[in-house]
Amino acid sequence: MIRSLFAAAAILVAASSPPALAQSRFAVGVLECRAGPSTTFIVGSTRDFDCLFTPTDGPLQRYGATIQRLGLDLGWSGGTSMVWQVFAPTNVIGPGALAGGYGGVSAGAAVVVGLGANAMAGGLNNSFALQPVSVEGQTGLNAFAGIASLDLRQRY
Repeated sequence: MIRSLFAAAAILVAASSPPALAQSRFAVGVLECRAGPSTTFIVGSTRDFDCLFTPTDGPLQRYGATIQRLGLDLGWSGGTSMVWQVFAPTNVIGPGALAGGYGGVSAGAAVVVGLGANAMAGGLNNSFALQPVSVEGQTGLNAFAGIASLDLRQRY
């Protein structure tokens, strides 16, 4: 887990370097991920999500995701929903193209109802950006901040 989180941080640093930022990007759709209740502990967490990618042009694509966080992550949360705008170097995204590893930073809190932010970059050849900041809605009592990795797998 720790090795993959450090790899996630490396991906984020590489993705935010000036050459990567200079590339033109197209908004290609929206990725929405949902998960059920969870309990987290101080050092970090691992959580599985069901995801649906709605491209701007093409059929819906289903993915499974695992998000790992390393850093402060303490509390209990009910269902969680995250939504990202997806950016790519091309405006045509084939089935399963989003699959791969992503890395970034994550922070948020909930007291009954809460919000979070997750900045992620990665995928095939580090070519995708999941909206610089995603919107995360959750219920519960928790707080989290640290580095995060996202493993996205295509589902059929």
